[in-house]
Amino acid sequence: MIIKRKLKAPGHFIALIIFGGLILQSSSNEISFNRDIRPILSNKCFACHGPDENDRKSKLRLDRSDGPDGAYRTSDGTTALKPGSLEESELWHRVITDDVDEIMPPPEAKKKALTKEEKDLIRKWIESGATYEKFWAFESPKKSDLPEVNTEGWSTDPIDLFIYRKMKSLRLSPSEEADKRSLIRRLSFDLTGLPPSRAELRKFASDDRPEAYEEMVDSLLSREHYGEHLARYWLDLVRFADTNGMHKDYYRNFIAYRDWVIRAFNENLGYDDFVRYQLAGDLFSEPSTDQLVASGFNRLHLIIDVGTALPEESFFKNVTDRVTAVGTAFMGMTVHCASCHDHKYDPLTQKDYYSLFAFFNNIDAKPETERGLKNGIQPPFVTVPDSDQKQRIGELDNQIADLQKKAASVKKEEGLENDSEKKKKFTEEITELNSEEEKLKKEIEQINKRAPMAMVMKERNEVRPTHVMNRGQYDDPGELVSRNTPEFLFPMKKSGEVASRMDLANWFVDSANPLTARVAVNRFWQQLFGVGLVKTSEDLGGQGEVSSHPELLDYLAISFVESGWDIKSLMKKMVMSKTYRQSSVMSAEKLAADPENRFLARGSRYRMDAEMIRDRILFTSGMLSSTMYGKSVKP
Repeated sequence: MIIKRKLKAPGHFIALIIFGGLILQSSSNEISFNRDIRPILSNKCFACHGPDENDRKSKLRLDRSDGPDGAYRTSDGTTALKPGSLEESELWHRVITDDVDEIMPPPEAKKKALTKEEKDLIRKWIESGATYEKFWAFESPKKSDLPEVNTEGWSTDPIDLFIYRKMKSLRLSPSEEADKRSLIRRLSFDLTGLPPSRAELRKFASDDRPEAYEEMVDSLLSREHYGEHLARYWLDLVRFADTNGMHKDYYRNFIAYRDWVIRAFNENLGYDDFVRYQLAGDLFSEPSTDQLVASGFNRLHLIIDVGTALPEESFFKNVTDRVTAVGTAFMGMTVHCASCHDHKYDPLTQKDYYSLFAFFNNIDAKPETERGLKNGIQPPFVTVPDSDQKQRIGELDNQIADLQKKAASVKKEEGLENDSEKKKKFTEEITELNSEEEKLKKEIEQINKRAPMAMVMKERNEVRPTHVMNRGQYDDPGELVSRNTPEFLFPMKKSGEVASRMDLANWFVDSANPLTARVAVNRFWQQLFGVGLVKTSEDLGGQGEVSSHPELLDYLAISFVESGWDIKSLMKKMVMSKTYRQSSVMSAEKLAADPENRFLARGSRYRMDAEMIRDRILFTSGMLSSTMYGKSVKP
């Protein structure tokens, strides 16, 4: 049932409603290129006047000001953009004209004309000097001083100070703290995906100690369900599935990777190692089973059935899938656009794309369309015994060690060669010990045959050449490229003559990388507040939304790195804030001023995931299995 409420908007908030999508940009009188202008140009202009050289019209770029093709250039006596002068700026004339042959964007582009509000922003920007800024997401996070604001006793927490400053700029005030029953339910669902038990709810509701809330946070972070809950979001992001996909959709065994992700979150593995293990776990010297299993991140692509694609095409698609997954998970960018052409909106060239492609193009494996796959998976793989199997293998290893000690203790007496009875006795004793050892080894072999297998990465000895594939076609190679990171970002440090996936992984978790920490922090914030500080968590690039609180995002990203990439510390920091603890009760005034609650003057409201609804029903009825790990359970 949906309840509809009619809320009358107070007069001084009407302007905010009218501007709708521009509310994030218009809270200040100063015009910012990144905040106010770039989103307009990216939406309406960059497809024809952006980074993609092949489709660029009139040899004009509006994504940058400098250079022979930049916005400030003059061609045939016409200046595209003249700082401070509307009259001399052809861009201005093209967006305000009614002439269908002159207006930009042109009708054939099938883009909406600029709104009055968008034109007003561009006018103010040109008049104020048409200053360009480097794109914020591609610049390292900046450590700024904490806001000096009087919160009137609300909070001194750094997160709250940033939130409060933005609230006050919109004449909003924070809500009171949610009641204790609401708080424990919110905490429990957000950190474990499950409701609190009745006993926990009663105990917390009656506990008036100041430290009761923090103790509950620590308790929830220490539970096994915490790792299960966070792992679910990660597995969705990296395209995990229990079946191969495509036509026959056979079951495949990726249990080991899923279980590793759960353990990694529960054991609070640093996010930097979380990234390294998945991108290059197989390249550690003497890699552990966990590191090998984690490298299966690169093998999570769908497996194409025999006869549905050529082997070479299948292999190519698998590599492009890896690059896309890396771009989404760690860069927060839509890199796949550049597989066919230079990116339309971000400074990612097709050469950049295939330079990343080269890191993942060297796996020692045949295309999955080859016949004879074992249990729906293909080498290289490792066996990963479950806990019972590990225990039994440990027992057998100990028995084998005892037998070997016993065999070593059997003395070879003097005169053995000349005494047939002594020789017979010695031979029988050694033979019996060897036979028992062989039986134990065969049992271990049988256990390993039954144990789950996990597909992993393994480098070829010889580096496979990588070319730019013209228009993204697998059998149309162009320019030869080498392994490298995108040129518009800071350079990668190579450990050898040819860069490795480990070099790439280290580049991602380098403190100078502008993307990795921001992307991670934004997603964790999204899990707790329903929407990220950047609403488009999958795209921090030119077509993504601007951050509602850019200084806060940078503060959290820098703090995250400085903490040693400590995920639990970050989650605790967020849920301990007064911002998180606010009541979600809405007033007409706050709803009118901030319909989507982007400025967090009240607690967040968002729909519960389908998995959480299922688990909630089973938990409440006492039917939810608490078994950890192992084969997936169908809904």
